[in-house]
Amino acid sequence: MEISFHGAAGGVTGSCHHLQIGEQQILVDCGIFQGEGDIAKENAADFGFDPKDIDYLLLTHAHLDHCGRIPLLVKRGFRGEILCTAATRDLARLVMLDSAGLAVEEAKRANRRFSRHGDELQEPLYEVQDVLDAMDRFGRLANYDEVIKLCPDISVRFGDAGHILGSAWVYIDATEGDKRQRFVFSGDLGNAGKPIIRSPSPAPEVDVLVMECTYGDRLHKAMQPSIGELRDAILDTMQRGGNAIIPTFALERAQDLLYFLREMIEAGELPKQLPVFLDSPMAISATEIFRRHPECFNESTGQIFHHGIDPFALPNLHFTRETAESMQINQIHGGAVIMAGSGMASGGRVTHHLKHNLWRADSSVIFVGYAAQGTLARRIIDGAKTVHIFGEEIQVRAKVHTIGGFSAHADHDELLRWYGAKQRPAHTFLVHGEDNGREGIAKILRERDLAYHCPVIGDHYSL
Repeated sequence: MEISFHGAAGGVTGSCHHLQIGEQQILVDCGIFQGEGDIAKENAADFGFDPKDIDYLLLTHAHLDHCGRIPLLVKRGFRGEILCTAATRDLARLVMLDSAGLAVEEAKRANRRFSRHGDELQEPLYEVQDVLDAMDRFGRLANYDEVIKLCPDISVRFGDAGHILGSAWVYIDATEGDKRQRFVFSGDLGNAGKPIIRSPSPAPEVDVLVMECTYGDRLHKAMQPSIGELRDAILDTMQRGGNAIIPTFALERAQDLLYFLREMIEAGELPKQLPVFLDSPMAISATEIFRRHPECFNESTGQIFHHGIDPFALPNLHFTRETAESMQINQIHGGAVIMAGSGMASGGRVTHHLKHNLWRADSSVIFVGYAAQGTLARRIIDGAKTVHIFGEEIQVRAKVHTIGGFSAHADHDELLRWYGAKQRPAHTFLVHGEDNGREGIAKILRERDLAYHCPVIGDHYSL
C-alpha cells in the first residue's frame, strides 16, 4: 500500500490525495489551486498520476479547492466512479459549472491580450461540457455511516464532517494480502455548533490518518458573541441611514446569515420589514439545494423544517439573479442589508456595491469570513484609506466591521477533539494547512509521542 499527495500539502488549496491498494487506485478529492502565484499554470499541470488509472474518486465536499479539478481529471481520461453524499453531488455540480464559466471568460480575456502580442492562444482549463461529462462519473451516493463495498477487499464509509452541507470525512478499510489497514481522510472539518448542519462526528481509531489543519494554530471567537456583533452592526448602520454591505461566500456562509437574520427578526431584534438582498445567483441556487437536503440538518433546524417553516425565509428577502436587478439595488440609498459575492471581494457583484457605498460615512461593510492577503477585502480590513475598484480610486469612509466567529473550519481545540485523545495511528499526515497551522497540531502529537508527517506535493509514502 502507498499514499501520495498531489495538493493541499504545504498549503490550503488543491486537495488531492492518492492511495494505491493492490491493483486499486483511489483518489480522495481533486481540487483546484487558489491564491497568489502562477495559479493557472499550477492547475493546468500534470496531476502526478495518470487519470486513466484511477478506479474511484471519493469526494469529501463541494468546495472548489476539493472538487474544482474533477472536470479536468475526466477530460484527461478518468473513467472511474465518483462517490460522495447526495448533497455534495448537487453542490459540486453548481460549483463546477460556475468554475467552468469563469475559466472560459478568463481564457477569452487572456486571448485578447495574447492576440495583440502575437502569442499562442490559451485554452480554458475546462468548459461546461467537461463538467457535464464529469457528472456522468458520479455513481453511488453515500448516506452517512453507511458501509459501501468498492471491491471484495476495500470498503468505505462517509462520516459527517460538519463543514458544509453534505461534507464528510472518509473511512477506508482495506486488505492487501495478509495486511489490513484502516484509513481516515478528514476532508475539511467544521466548526462545532453551527446553526444548520450537525457538528463533526469524531474520527474512529485507525492506522493511517490524513488530517486538515487550516486553523491548527488558533482558536475561533465564540458564535453567540459574533451573532450579537452582526445584529449590532446592522442596527448601527440603519440608525445612521446607510446600507450594510456583507461580502458573502455562496456556500454555507450565505445560508448561515439568512438563518441568523430570520432568528433576529422573529425575536424582534431587527425590524420585521428590514430589506435584505441576496445578490448572488450561485448563493441563491445553493440555498435551493439546502432546502432539498434536510437529511443534513441538525436536530433544531430539522424540526423547524419539519413544521413547515423555511429556515432561510425572511419577510422582506429579495433574491436577485439577474444583472438588471442587481444594478437596481444601487439606487437604494439607505436601510438595506446587501449580501453579495465574493466573500473576499475579489470579484463578483459585491465589488459594484462597494463602489457605490464604500465612500459613504453612513454605510457599513461587514466582513464575516476569511480574507486572504492581496484581496480587496484584506486591504479594507487592514485600514486602507482608498482602494481601486473598476479603475476608480474610492475613499473608504464606511464603517468597517470584522466579525470572526462564523468560520466553517474547526479550530485547534475542535481539530484535536475530532482526532480523539485515544487515537494511536501508525501514521498521521498533516495536510491542508500552512506551516503555522500544521505546527499547531504537530506540537500536540509530539507531546503524545505520535508519529506524524508534513508532506509536500509529490511526496510518496510506503505503508
